[in-house]
Amino acid sequence: MITNQELEFKGDQFPSKIVSFKQDVDNIYFNTDNNVILKITILRDSLIRFRYTTKGYFSNDFSYAIDKTQSHGYNQLEVIEENAFYLIKTSKVFCKITKKNLKISIHDIDGFTILEDEIGFHWEESYEHGGNIVKMSKMSKDGESFYGMGDKPTHLNLKGKRVENWATDQYAFHKDQEPLYKVVPFYIGLHHQKAYGVFFDNTFRTFFDFCQERRNVTSFWAEGGEMNYYFVYGPKMSDVVTTYTHLTGKPELPPMWTLGYHQCKWSYYPESKVKEVTAKFRELKIPCDAIYLDIDYMEGFRCFTWSKEYFPEPKRMVAELAKDGFKTVVIIDPGIKIDKDYWVYQEALKNDYFCKRADGPFMKGKVWPGECNFPDYTNPEVREWWAGLFKELISEIGVKGVWNDMNEPAVMDVPGKTFPYDVRHDYDGNPCSHRKAHNIYGTQMARATYEGVKRFAYPKRPFIITRSAYSGAQRYTSSWTGDNVASWEHLWIANIQMQRMSMSGMGFTGSDIGGFSEQPSGELYARWIQLGVFHPFCRTHSSGDHGEQEPWSFGEEVIDITRKFVELRYQLLPYLYTMFWQYVNEGTPMLKPLVYYDQDDMHTHYRTDEFIFGNQILVCPILEPNALGRRMYLPKGNWYNYWTNELTEGKKELWIKTDFDQIPIFIKEGAIIPKYPVQQYVGELQFDEITLDVYYKLGKEKSVVYEDAEDGYDYNKGRFSLRTFSLNGKEKELIILQHKEGTFETNYSNFKINLKALPFKVKRVEVDNEKISLDSVKLNGDNTLILYKDFTELHIIGA
Repeated sequence: MITNQELEFKGDQFPSKIVSFKQDVDNIYFNTDNNVILKITILRDSLIRFRYTTKGYFSNDFSYAIDKTQSHGYNQLEVIEENAFYLIKTSKVFCKITKKNLKISIHDIDGFTILEDEIGFHWEESYEHGGNIVKMSKMSKDGESFYGMGDKPTHLNLKGKRVENWATDQYAFHKDQEPLYKVVPFYIGLHHQKAYGVFFDNTFRTFFDFCQERRNVTSFWAEGGEMNYYFVYGPKMSDVVTTYTHLTGKPELPPMWTLGYHQCKWSYYPESKVKEVTAKFRELKIPCDAIYLDIDYMEGFRCFTWSKEYFPEPKRMVAELAKDGFKTVVIIDPGIKIDKDYWVYQEALKNDYFCKRADGPFMKGKVWPGECNFPDYTNPEVREWWAGLFKELISEIGVKGVWNDMNEPAVMDVPGKTFPYDVRHDYDGNPCSHRKAHNIYGTQMARATYEGVKRFAYPKRPFIITRSAYSGAQRYTSSWTGDNVASWEHLWIANIQMQRMSMSGMGFTGSDIGGFSEQPSGELYARWIQLGVFHPFCRTHSSGDHGEQEPWSFGEEVIDITRKFVELRYQLLPYLYTMFWQYVNEGTPMLKPLVYYDQDDMHTHYRTDEFIFGNQILVCPILEPNALGRRMYLPKGNWYNYWTNELTEGKKELWIKTDFDQIPIFIKEGAIIPKYPVQQYVGELQFDEITLDVYYKLGKEKSVVYEDAEDGYDYNKGRFSLRTFSLNGKEKELIILQHKEGTFETNYSNFKINLKALPFKVKRVEVDNEKISLDSVKLNGDNTLILYKDFTELHIIGA
């Protein structure tokens, strides 16, 4: 056989010199003499898109990741042609495009180089797939660190790592294993105290190398599609994360109950077992808001059915659980059993809704029900049909949430654990193979589920949780980190993953508390609960193959610790709800790694354990057995030990002693932390007062509390309450100013103000410039006082 050696060994190809240039408002085009086009789009002064094609024209511009409802805009755009390069200037950065080879460098307005091409854009013909492998390499600066990338089970700082993005069912994964369930091709670079971000919006299998192969080079590449990436400039990490989250979208507020504690197992059945578990929570007074039903609630694992043997009257059962405060969440997988008598299968078959192989027949794979076909959720007609399937579950039976699993998609007993690569997808009118659609399949399933649950739960808010996700999935769903292991290593991994997911735009995430596979010791379970209550999504889940994993499975001591920390979470619900409101409105991550909190402090760049919960609570889990203390790092500022009220100066490492029923928790000096009374479930109690823990500071600090009806959509009509507290501490005086926005009236009337570490004895109290008797505010020796909630100005004056 004669072959064309020149084609076979062509190798990497590069853009040649620029031969033409054109500007169309915010789009700037550069054409090279070897048919490469670079399109640069200015979205904001600090957000620039770079899109390349090697074929002389661009394919249809379509992305599932970008939130098209979000607005952008810039203040300045100027394009200047010099002898050797073009210069694109905004008010935040300027970008140089070299004429001879299309290489790019990006600088701040002072001329400091933020990011520059090494080889830059290049590509390689992939004759196996009949397309290009698209590549990009950038110079890495001295001391540069890298963060983000979703649920990677590795050190928070990715320097020296190579990661892969291909949504994969990885049962019992381990530290540093690649790839996992989620695909978030977004990283944050930090050097010379300046942060930037890169989002490579390409749904093919992608790779990122953070100076592993070559110590001063960062690269990313994809096995198909376009070189299409967004550059985000900070210089603060917070600017990068919020801009990226704005770009890919933010969720709506979840119902308050979803922030409570949830209990799950594979599987709770029959009905008597479900009732036994829920009754035990109420008996032991461990708060719990949700109970989950795994695949065994179905008839032969057929989605949208109920087992007549295990759950003969689901509507009655769900109503009885709801009466006791439990919301029922059920699992729904993508695999639809091939069964001529199964109505869901018949509907999809009749309407041609299943994914097909390239040679025509429906793609068939084995999952829990046996042989299955799989809906093509990239088809809007299929999503609309899928959404309609939830009517009975949600509006008739009363299920409150849906849990999408196995949606990487996962297929059993085949190499690669997924669909054949030649399976075809509609991709919203942009037909493609599974190589392109694989990474967004789970997100589009979650989107269709969200649309259905939202439709039938109205006027209440929906709740969806997914295992697989691509950037932008946060618009529709929460997530968890998949099939982890009951080990101390996985406790460390869970802590890292939650911080990383928060920085990657997907804040509403948690891990399986205690580990999904294998069996935790009582000590490990207790330590995991102590961490898990500070994660946005809080759920115990286990495979059930290795023993019981309810909180009472480990003895009285662990029951008491579980109750203590779950009660703390329920007390902190207004604080947590406010965190979520800030995430939804501003794109602010709910968990903040120390490097996010203070990127100028080099000691934070490699910290993995400590994190800021919201804005004012510092949490440091115990991650080793037999530990009654640990060394930890306090970042800048002054911090109160939550357990002792001792004040400690930050920016130093120290030893913190704890007991088995404690972990190191610190409160930022000057913080005002809202607390509700302990409830067994959200909405159980009507209370007339809430507590404000006020931590004295010599100086100023602001705190906010957001509240609404805890469900429904009235908050969109202004029916919310946003309280801003401005604290100003002096040597003999503490002043608290309150500003309230919104028309929502909370049920409670009073604040119980708990003054922490007040350095003087209270002599006088003035409210809104009127002197108030100490008896009327019920001041006592613990420095607590009761005050009507709508005060404007509070002065506490010392002797």
